[in-house]
Amino acid sequence: MSNMVNRNHNISSKSNNDILIGAAISLIFPVIAWMIDIFTHNLTVSISTIKEMHLNNPVIWIIDFAPIIFIIIIYIYYLKRKKDREAFQKIIEQRNADISRNATFAKQIGEGKYDVQYKLDENDILGKSLLVMRDNLLASNRKEKDDNWISDGRDLIQNILRIQNNINVLTYDVIVQLIKYIDVIQGAFYIYNEEEDKLINLATYAYNRRRYINQEFKVGYGLIGQCAYEKDIVYRTEIPNDYATITSGILGDKKPASILIVPLITEEKLQGVLEFASIKSEFPHLTITLLKELGEIIARTLYNLKMNQKTERLLEESQQMTEVLKENEEELRQNAEEMRATQEELEISNKKLEGQIKEVENAQKRLHSLLENASEVISIYDSELKLIYQSPSVSKILGYTPEEMMSGKDMDRLTAKGEAAMKEMFDLVLSDPETARTIQYTYIKKDGKKIHIETTGRNLLHDSAINGIILNSQDITERKRAEKEERMKSKMQSLSENSLDLILRMNTKGQFFYANPVVEDFIGTKSKDVINSRLEDLAIDEVLINFFKDSIRHIRKTNQKLNQEITIPTISKGQRIMSFNAIPEFNENELETVLFVGHDITEAKEIELEIKEKNNKINESINYAQRIQSSILPSTTLIQEHLPKSFIYYLPRDVVSGDFPWFFKKDEILYVAAVDCTGHGVPGALLSFIGYFQLNNIVDHDINFTAGQILDNLHFGVRTTLKQDRIDAEARDGMDIALLRINLQKKELQFAGAHRPLFLLRNNLLEEFKGNRKAIGGIPHRKIAEKDFENHVIEIKKGDKIFFFSDGLPDQIGGTEGKKYSPQRIRDNILENKELTMQQYASLFSADFKKWRGKNKQIDDVLLIGIEF
Repeated sequence: MSNMVNRNHNISSKSNNDILIGAAISLIFPVIAWMIDIFTHNLTVSISTIKEMHLNNPVIWIIDFAPIIFIIIIYIYYLKRKKDREAFQKIIEQRNADISRNATFAKQIGEGKYDVQYKLDENDILGKSLLVMRDNLLASNRKEKDDNWISDGRDLIQNILRIQNNINVLTYDVIVQLIKYIDVIQGAFYIYNEEEDKLINLATYAYNRRRYINQEFKVGYGLIGQCAYEKDIVYRTEIPNDYATITSGILGDKKPASILIVPLITEEKLQGVLEFASIKSEFPHLTITLLKELGEIIARTLYNLKMNQKTERLLEESQQMTEVLKENEEELRQNAEEMRATQEELEISNKKLEGQIKEVENAQKRLHSLLENASEVISIYDSELKLIYQSPSVSKILGYTPEEMMSGKDMDRLTAKGEAAMKEMFDLVLSDPETARTIQYTYIKKDGKKIHIETTGRNLLHDSAINGIILNSQDITERKRAEKEERMKSKMQSLSENSLDLILRMNTKGQFFYANPVVEDFIGTKSKDVINSRLEDLAIDEVLINFFKDSIRHIRKTNQKLNQEITIPTISKGQRIMSFNAIPEFNENELETVLFVGHDITEAKEIELEIKEKNNKINESINYAQRIQSSILPSTTLIQEHLPKSFIYYLPRDVVSGDFPWFFKKDEILYVAAVDCTGHGVPGALLSFIGYFQLNNIVDHDINFTAGQILDNLHFGVRTTLKQDRIDAEARDGMDIALLRINLQKKELQFAGAHRPLFLLRNNLLEEFKGNRKAIGGIPHRKIAEKDFENHVIEIKKGDKIFFFSDGLPDQIGGTEGKKYSPQRIRDNILENKELTMQQYASLFSADFKKWRGKNKQIDDVLLIGIEF
């Protein structure tokens, strides 16, 4: 401002100077006119001459007065300019004042003082603009506060919904927090029971304490039922006198002035009703807006909790049914296995009956030959138990030379038990020289073969000819074997006599040489009366006689064992189904007798029929489970609606699968995963339901979870569901997974994996992103803290191709060398065919997998997903 005044003062001084200079210059013109006139008329310069010029030439007078007129004009102009400058100065000062006032006002607005008073000039455009800006900022600030209030309320309730899984606790916490947050006196939470079509009060809170009110409303009855029926908010400011006790069920110390009833609806389905009462005349619009938003959020959580509870109940029932089926199946399998084992034992026993006789005879011959051709090993030890003599026969029996035995091999090749027996024998013969001691032990020959040795020790230290402890050792390996065979023979004879199977031996002419006691149950004749009789001499059923004759003819023709099932009548048990084995017995390559072993399989056949029937029911259950699983899994068509260039190669090993693709969309975020549950078939499918619903709940609760955080939540969710976080946990089941979180708008891809990788093909190069080396679920390590799942963030570029898969594809055995398909083969197929489209990749992997597997059995479920951006 002072600069502007100084500037104006300088301008004024300069103008005064200009006027004086102009006046001085204007006075020169008359003098010049005089001089011109003097010189023109050759006059002398004098005052008289000047007077004469003025008298003779009037123009001179005009020239003389011209400076005066000029000065007057300049002065008038100066006065006008001065007045204009003073007016302009006032305008400038007014503008400066306006600018200063507006600057102060703008500063107050910037400091958030929106209620400051401001005197506005009609011509102050900037002031008007600042007022408009203040009003807009004030409105924006109020809206932001309102939005923040709604957001804080939503976050408060969402936090309760996220941490609570118990509906009773959840409803109480929600109603208490809402009453406090929106500042009302009373509130009630009603849950909709779909089966009974009524609303049940689970939580009531009034006047800062909990009220226990058991109240129910049919849909359409009362304001609660009306709200549920219309699926819309009910807002009343005129309250009937009897409303609190008859209609709403809210008991208060003071009649409310207004009530608000909010339905809880998600996907057009009613989940419950919230009821609030206030002593204020009306509910703020902001409160109604908040409750409308929370209505759907709470409804969705209730729906998920109900579905989770239903799923857990179904899973528990399914697990119980599976356990029962497994127990029945195992029991039946064990019974069948025991019957087969018994039958096989009898077959082996009968095969060995004749062979054992020959073995015993051969053993006797071998033993006789050994006794004739082999001598004992004679060893002499001194009083210090040092070997001082070894007979040469040791080379034939033990394989070592006498020198090797005397260098320590006598004890080195003994077993620990043999060493103990030898030491005990030495101690006994030293303490009691008159008594010989005999021991048996195992010795390892030079060729590594173990043999049984029997050694008799005598103390002859007193004998001057021997002067030592003499040991007589012989190889009793063959004798041991013969003894064992004799025991087996006796055991087999006892087994035959006590067997429940029918055992008969007859020659090719139909004469019986042996019959065990069971024969009496079938033909009514004791076994002793059957022996040496012929088929025609006994009262045997026609079917059995024909079977014996046909079997003998078959064996005489083929010399091969025969097995056949026939139904025959019995004396005590009626019609029985028998499985007969007809076994040829030869003597010097000539058929001598036929051994018939008949096993009663009537109960086994009945069990077999029962097993078939149960298997059919199990298969029907599994097929139904497959239809349920297929109904919840995403199809290729669904994924291609959002990711057109994609494919799913899905090949379950059994009817139902432990591997499953998963897809979920929320707002602009797409979630895709390849999940591999522990096992396959029914157990794997049960785990897949847990994984499917856990994933849905996690991503539906919070859209901001990264891929790594989703796997962290899934990890702990599976552990909690399977009770693996308990100290007595035994179930180690879990799942591997490759999970993608895709934001096409931001061109961002997030990946996290549990034992599974992600392959990215970009610019003809293949990059692998590895998952964490841990599975989802499983019993936690009690001493080592687990790391969170790593979250990979990848920028999506046009033309990128990604592939992720379960381990069923790389682990498949096949090829010419019977090796695994391997991740390297997957890489090679991608790189060698990088120009293919996604559909062509799907055909490529399908054909290559079938070719690789060949005739090998598929070992696991196979899942491969490919996406091109």
